Amino acid sequence: MQPPVPKPRYDGRSLLAVVPSLLDALGVPGFADQLRLHGPTNRVVLLMVDGLGWELLQGNRESAPFLSSIAREPISSGFPATTAVSLSMVLTGAPPGESGMVGYTVPLPDHDRALNLLTWSLYGLGGRTDLRDRVVPEAFQPLPTLGERAAAAGVQIRHIGPPSHEGSGLTRAIGRGERFHPAASLEEVCAMALHFLRNGARFIYGYHPALDAAGHVYGVSSQAWRTELTMVDGTVRTLAEQLPSGTLLLLTGDHGMVDLRPDERLDLADHPDLAAGVGLLAGEARARYIKTVAGATNDVLQAWRSRLGDRIWVWTTEEAIALGLFGPRVTDVARGRMGDIVAAAFGNVGVVQRDVDPAQARLQGHHGSLTAHERLVPLLVYRP
Repeated sequence: MQPPVPKPRYDGRSLLAVVPSLLDALGVPGFADQLRLHGPTNRVVLLMVDGLGWELLQGNRESAPFLSSIAREPISSGFPATTAVSLSMVLTGAPPGESGMVGYTVPLPDHDRALNLLTWSLYGLGGRTDLRDRVVPEAFQPLPTLGERAAAAGVQIRHIGPPSHEGSGLTRAIGRGERFHPAASLEEVCAMALHFLRNGARFIYGYHPALDAAGHVYGVSSQAWRTELTMVDGTVRTLAEQLPSGTLLLLTGDHGMVDLRPDERLDLADHPDLAAGVGLLAGEARARYIKTVAGATNDVLQAWRSRLGDRIWVWTTEEAIALGLFGPRVTDVARGRMGDIVAAAFGNVGVVQRDVDPAQARLQGHHGSLTAHERLVPLLVYRP
């Protein structure tokens, strides 16, 4: 028996509400305090720790005593529970069905390789092909961003993150209106945040990727992951202790993660019954978009349900949309980036392709699906 589908939230208890609630706290008109932050403030700091899930924080309190002490409750990421989708929700305020930012990798018309939304290049083996000129980020995600809306109201969001993110396709798609500042570590993010706050900045947004990287490579049950979490905890504590009075610090994550053993990572090359009729596999191991060859959708659907139905939900794309997985409204453009079938794992399994992405096929930690360990992220709030 399959468990009930735990649908993501796209309301005031989700990542959609983070930036609007902070802008409301700053007194910017037109935004609402859906997160119940309660009360005005002079300046805000938003820290996004990639890979910090609610269940992971709850299970590792001893490694993160400060973060645990300011944890309020979980909020929901969207579907798929992955960085490109979650950051798009945070920075546009729109669900994936409206922004069109619907996954880590998505099918492209007239291409036999998917688009990687993190690198804005063709996904998989065959060389990295920068697509920023051909798939223009501003056209790919045309909705006004919250950074643009804040700037129009007189509040400049200062975005501090990895140098590779400056001018990237993803930044251009969802971070328009922000002022970007490169920082190579969380310590540097925090130091720059303090500098800007002391010099009049009102909204700081910092992003830290290393916890996610440790989870992917070593697994979230590893000592390497816990060591990184402890580093994050100590660095954030130090930042909190130095914040100017009248500052609101909010920290959250973009998704959680689960570990998969080698035998739980099913390689499509080893399972011809699952590969038959599959033209392109997009998404990621635990949240797949399947673009089928002409006339094969029903056969692929039945094959995946028969073989994997005890561990994976498998829907036609229309069924997944009707469930509300991508939000209350899905545009035709967004629908075109999902392929013909949507598959989401609820058991300990993922579907990989070593002949497309051998690195992903070796990863220990994975995310993307609807389970609480992947979907729920923490809401941590601190006022000095």
